[in-house]
Amino acid sequence: MRKKTSLLFLVLVTIFAHVDKLSAQSKQKPNVIIVITDDQGKGDLACEGNEFIQTPNIDKFYSDAVRFTNYHVSTTCAPTRGAIMTGRHSNRVNVFHTINGRSILFEDEVTLPQIFAQNGYTNAMFGKWHLGDNYPFRPEDRGFHEVIRHGGGGVGQGPDYWGNDYFDDTYWHNSKMEKYDGYCSDVFFNGALDFIETNKDKPFFCYISTNAPHSPYNLPKDYFDLYQGKKYKDINERTLRFYGMITNIDDNFKKLEDKLDDLGIADNTIVIFTTDNGTAAGRSVYNAGLKGGKGSQYEGGHRVPLYIRWPDGKLTGGKDIDELVAHYDLLPTFVDLLGLDFNPVKKLDGKSLTPLLEAKNDTWENRILYMDTQREQNLIKYRKYTVMDKDWRLVDGKELYNINNDLGQQNNIISAHPEVAARLSVGYETWWQSFVDEEVNERYAYIKVGSPKENPSRISAHDMIVGKFSGAWHQNGAITGARAGGKWKIEFVEDGDYKISLRRFPRERNLAINATFPAQEKAIEYDKTSPAGEKSDFKEAFLYVANISKTLDIKADQDEVTFTGKIPAGKYDMEAQLIDELGRVHPAYYVYVEKIN
Repeated sequence: MRKKTSLLFLVLVTIFAHVDKLSAQSKQKPNVIIVITDDQGKGDLACEGNEFIQTPNIDKFYSDAVRFTNYHVSTTCAPTRGAIMTGRHSNRVNVFHTINGRSILFEDEVTLPQIFAQNGYTNAMFGKWHLGDNYPFRPEDRGFHEVIRHGGGGVGQGPDYWGNDYFDDTYWHNSKMEKYDGYCSDVFFNGALDFIETNKDKPFFCYISTNAPHSPYNLPKDYFDLYQGKKYKDINERTLRFYGMITNIDDNFKKLEDKLDDLGIADNTIVIFTTDNGTAAGRSVYNAGLKGGKGSQYEGGHRVPLYIRWPDGKLTGGKDIDELVAHYDLLPTFVDLLGLDFNPVKKLDGKSLTPLLEAKNDTWENRILYMDTQREQNLIKYRKYTVMDKDWRLVDGKELYNINNDLGQQNNIISAHPEVAARLSVGYETWWQSFVDEEVNERYAYIKVGSPKENPSRISAHDMIVGKFSGAWHQNGAITGARAGGKWKIEFVEDGDYKISLRRFPRERNLAINATFPAQEKAIEYDKTSPAGEKSDFKEAFLYVANISKTLDIKADQDEVTFTGKIPAGKYDMEAQLIDELGRVHPAYYVYVEKIN
C-alpha cells in the first residue's frame, strides 16, 4: 500500500511540475498591443513639447517607456501599415498609394498577425486596416481572428458603409456589417478592451488602429469644448478639432492601461504607441522643430513617435534611443525579441531592434534608409524621396542636410559636401533597382470573386486603377457623379454563372442611379453639408470582363443594372461604366459580383 501511495505521489508531483512548467512557459510569452493613430505627427503630443494639446495619459506612458527619437515611417497611411505588417518597404508590397488598387497588400506577403498566429497567439484588430477590403486581402484573411473595422482609408470613403460619420456607425465585424453605438474611437477601444478581457489568460496580439484624427474632423462636443478660450483663440477650428480627437484617443489610452492593470497583465504586455505619418492638421501650431507634414519627403512627413513599454522585459524608465530606425523594423524585432518561429521567404528590409532595446550592442551600423511619396498608379523613380543615414538627409537628389545640426532642414549644404550626396545617391540607385528586379509595377493585387469566403463581393471605385486622379474613390464622388475611366483587377476563382450588378450607390443606401441625392443627409465633412447629387442623366451601363462586353439601358428608377453570364475561372481586367446622355464615362461607383450556382 505504501508503495502504491509513493508511486501516486510521484505521478502527481510529475504532473504538477509539468503543469507549472507549461504555465511558466505560457507566462513568458508576452501579450502585444500596438496603438497606431492616423495623421498624428511627432509634434501633436504634449510630451513632445506641444503646449496647446492635452495628452496627459500618453505623456505618462512616455515618461516610463523606451522612446525611439529617430523613428521613421512612410509619408502616408496605407504604406506605413503595409511596411509594419510585412517588415518590407511598402513599395515592394503594392502599398505605395492610398487608393487606385495600389493600397492592397499582395496576397503572397506574410503578415505580422500570421506569424503571431503560427506561434500560438490570438489576434485582433480594431479600426483602420487600409490594406484591402475584399477577399483575400481583409484582415480576417491575413491572420486576425477578431476584427472590427471601417472600410477604405477613412470613414466616409468609398469602401466604407454608406453614410458613416464617426457617430453610431456601421462597421465590418468579422466580415459582417454591424451597427455600433458611440463615437468611432470609443467603439474601437471598447472592442479591444473586450477582446483583451476575453483572452487575458493566453497570449494575444491586439492591433488598435484608429482612424482618428484623420479627416473629417468630427468629434464629440465635449472634446471640442476643451479647446475653447483665450489660449486657443489664434488656432483655427480645423486644428482644434484635430486636437480634440487626439485627446479623446488619450482618454481611451488610459482606459486601456487601466484594463491591463485591473486584469493583472500589464507587466507581461508589450504596449506600443506610434502614428502612421506626419501631422495633417497640427503643423501650423507646433511641429517639434520638423519641416513638412503628411505626404512630405522632409522630416516632418515621416519622423513620428515610437514608444515601447514592457515591464517584464525591462523596457521601462523613460529611456531615449536615438539611432535611425524604421517601421519595417518592428516585425523582425518581434520575431527576435519573442523568439517567434519565422523563416522569411522574401528578403526583409527591416532589422531587429532588440540589441538597442536590450542595450547589448555599443555600436549600431550606419544604415541608409529610404522613404518616398508615390501616390501614383505605378512607382515613379525620383519622385519625392529622401535618403537617410545617421547624419545626413538627401532630399530629391538636390538638397543635403546635416540632420544633427539642422533638424528643421533649413540649410542646404549639398555644394559643400558633394561626396556625401554622391554616396547617398548610389544607395538610392541600388535601392530602386531592387523594385525593378521584383517587377513591382508589372504586378497587381487581384480581388477574388466567386469564393465562399466572400459572395457576393462588394467592390468600389476606390480600388479602380485609373490613369488620372479622380474623386470617384470617395462617397462624395458617387454623390456628385465624378468622372473617371479605369479598370479593376479581378480573379474569378471558379468557372460558373455570375451575376454582376453596377450601381451608383451601394445597396445599403437603396437609391436609384439617377436619384437626386438629398443634401440634408448626414454631413461627411464637419464644416459642410453633404453635397447634393444633381446629376440624373445616366443613360447606359457598360460592362467588360472576360467574355462579357455589353451595354444595357438604365431604366427610370433603376437602382442597379445587372449582367449575367458564364465566366471561366481566371484573372481579368474589368471595366464597369455608367454613361450619361452626352456619352461621358463615369465609373460604376459600386459593383457587386456574385456566383449564383
